[in-house]
Amino acid sequence: MKKPKKKQTIKTKARNSVSVKTGKKKFGVPDYAKQLEKKILDRSAVIGVIGMGYVGLPLAIEFGRAGFKVIGIDIDQEKVRIVNSGRSHIDDINNYQVKELTDLRRLKCSTDFSILKDVDCVAIAVPTPLNKTKDPDVSFILSAVTEIKKYLQPGQLIILESTTYPGTTEELIMPMLEERGYKVGKDFFLAFSPERVDPGNSRYTTHNTPKVVGGVTAKCLKVSQSLYQQVITDVIPVSSTKAAEMVKLLENTFRSVNIGLVNEVALMCDRLQIDVWEVIDAAATKPFGFMRFYPGPGLGGHCIPIDPHYLSWKLRSLNYYARFIELAGDINSRMPEYVVEKISAALNSQKKSLSESKVLVLGVAYKKDIDDIRESPSLDIIKLLEAKKAQVLYNDPYVSELVLDGGNKYKSVHINARTVGSVDCVAILTDHSDYNYQWIVDKAKVVVDTRNATKNIKSDRGKIFKI
Repeated sequence: MKKPKKKQTIKTKARNSVSVKTGKKKFGVPDYAKQLEKKILDRSAVIGVIGMGYVGLPLAIEFGRAGFKVIGIDIDQEKVRIVNSGRSHIDDINNYQVKELTDLRRLKCSTDFSILKDVDCVAIAVPTPLNKTKDPDVSFILSAVTEIKKYLQPGQLIILESTTYPGTTEELIMPMLEERGYKVGKDFFLAFSPERVDPGNSRYTTHNTPKVVGGVTAKCLKVSQSLYQQVITDVIPVSSTKAAEMVKLLENTFRSVNIGLVNEVALMCDRLQIDVWEVIDAAATKPFGFMRFYPGPGLGGHCIPIDPHYLSWKLRSLNYYARFIELAGDINSRMPEYVVEKISAALNSQKKSLSESKVLVLGVAYKKDIDDIRESPSLDIIKLLEAKKAQVLYNDPYVSELVLDGGNKYKSVHINARTVGSVDCVAILTDHSDYNYQWIVDKAKVVVDTRNATKNIKSDRGKIFKI
């Protein structure tokens, strides 16, 4: 009896095989990771960036400058119009940088998400605010992922850059995208890389700030790392998306807690009648074991006042109370009230009350030399002053108009001798470089300085009140 012949297979160059017995083709599975890496390395990959704000536009510019074709997507038609006209709407990017790329046709923007079907890599850089109960609002992320899911193609890389709680990428985004029938790490790739944008910082930009990235799978990490290595000087891989998500929260929780500590020290020094700024400067002479942080009127910006609450919220779901985060948040959130108390004390020294006084606020941006008012403590201080019946004026060289939550509208007033001399108190809330502090102190009746901007200013005794 003859033995049956073994099934023979003839391999071909096209990654398929032909069975001698059946004659049918067996197609191999495409290696989407290798294909995508090749497109990244030869700059033929098309990059999509969802969100053209403080994070998305600088990222899009870096990819465009590296030779990639970039498509920006934003639901704000005005932002899209500005970028497509070759201009920038944020301070950190100048018009020339945008125009250069739009002229080369490497950058264009749209409100139409259907163009996602033509991109290879998608970065999500949308807002992640807190709701009124300080719980995470990931609705912008979910909206973006819903649109991505509609147009998801095999071989695409999706990277979330928006700050969020540990587990978001794998617990929310991955299941939504896999509903299309694709498998993560095989058919598409998913990663998290926290944004590290510091508005107004000309030394550390998107290009030279180290980039942390974590992938859902090893292939996800490899392709996302390859992508960022084309535009970022130093890319730091971590073991998972959860680890990468935690990195961002640790960074800003560290800052929030230390600012909370130094704000509480400021309150202590006030009661002890000690200059907190002198204490900090002296402590900073120690060459080890101390890091300089400064007190202020409260926390501002999109990151530090918000990010720690994402971590705190996540841990509450695991029956853990984040005591440091909650305590620091409580101290920092009370600083605007303390500033108003200082303003009241300064007016009392002039035998005046808040309710019959005119206060000039200098600076409503949350930090110096930028126009960003997100979560700015100046807004809370203005509202508190209004509640106490004070008449409030403001000046900010970067913010010409201001609308508060209650609907009250303000316009930045001109700084001149008449304006400064006519108010009962000048409150320095943002230490913009544009201000001539010696001149302001000379012309003002009394000054409340929350930023130590008047450190080297000469004045009459009792004219400057500091926190």
